[in-house]
Amino acid sequence: MFFPYKDDNPRVLYPYITFGIIYSNLFIFLCQLFLNSSEPNLSINIISGFGFIPNQFSFLTIFSSIFLHGGIGHFIGNMWFLYIFGDNVESILGHVKYLFFYLTCGFIATIGQYIINPTSTIPIIGASGAIAGILGAYMISFPKAKVHVFVILFIFFTTFIVPAKLVLGIWFFIQLNGGLSELGLISRGGIAWFAHIGGFASGVLLVKKFQNFQLEYK
Repeated sequence: MFFPYKDDNPRVLYPYITFGIIYSNLFIFLCQLFLNSSEPNLSINIISGFGFIPNQFSFLTIFSSIFLHGGIGHFIGNMWFLYIFGDNVESILGHVKYLFFYLTCGFIATIGQYIINPTSTIPIIGASGAIAGILGAYMISFPKAKVHVFVILFIFFTTFIVPAKLVLGIWFFIQLNGGLSELGLISRGGIAWFAHIGGFASGVLLVKKFQNFQLEYK
């Protein structure tokens, strides 16, 4: 098991959008925790109403589902990856394009999971598909950037400094392996592997297009 905890890639722009996304997710997650402790039925209704349910296809919930999380580990893991890798992608895209890029990757990620199992009745929630797009963009844009990772082997752990293309390439391979192993068993729920795969692929394929796209302000 490995877990990146920082990179040596200096940011150019202050990551207003990255922090804004993190704070927005934090606020919504705290609301979820409060409702779960005080009004469990309402909390469940929020997941059902704002999570994306494939057999009840809704464009609105594709985007609202990106801001919901299923637990503390789910939330912290997603936001930590966004914190480490999002600032540099925001620097190369600029604030406005970065926001659209994040939402676009989240949209494609959810559609990726939908294509695999369009009749599922299980809500899809979480920012991991959108963040997977950020990881894909980072790997393409900064393949040689140094990333510090914890590596846990049984009861031992150590740290390494490795190129981003290796860390994120391994991460994608894990998602791909998980997705392939789940084919035919997707209705059980759990990790939306193909959302991760779709998000990562969209980040790889679209980051240069977004970077070259020119916005005009009047």
